[in-house]
Amino acid sequence: MFLLAFAEQSIQLFPDGTIFVHIALILIMIWVLNRTFFRPINKVIETREKQKGGAGGEAETILGNVAEKESRYNNAMLEARSDGYDLIEKQRGEAVAARQARVARAKDETAKSLAEQKAQLEAQTLAARTAIASEAEQMADRIAANILKV
Repeated sequence: MFLLAFAEQSIQLFPDGTIFVHIALILIMIWVLNRTFFRPINKVIETREKQKGGAGGEAETILGNVAEKESRYNNAMLEARSDGYDLIEKQRGEAVAARQARVARAKDETAKSLAEQKAQLEAQTLAARTAIASEAEQMADRIAANILKV
């Protein structure tokens, strides 16, 4: 009941012809404000932006310089890293070549030493054979002499 009492006393708005007058007044007010207030302010803001050099002005220029310097720094670091890797690879190649040369020299020296040792062994074997053959003949002569004496 209490709510119904307020509902009966409240103002009920019914659209009538005055709504068009209000809409027209609002549109006229918007047009006048645009012409007298918003356009001049927007023009002033645009000229300030043009004078200071764009949206960011000096900050944008600084950021551009920073980006350029960072790019150059990254490129220089990449180039230095590549040069370092090339130098390491070159030194590794030289070390491998030196190692292979040492191994080849050691193989050659070992082969020469082995050939000399084989030649000495063959010479000793030949000398031993000739000595054994001559001793065998001498022993055969002694044995034959001993058998014939008996």
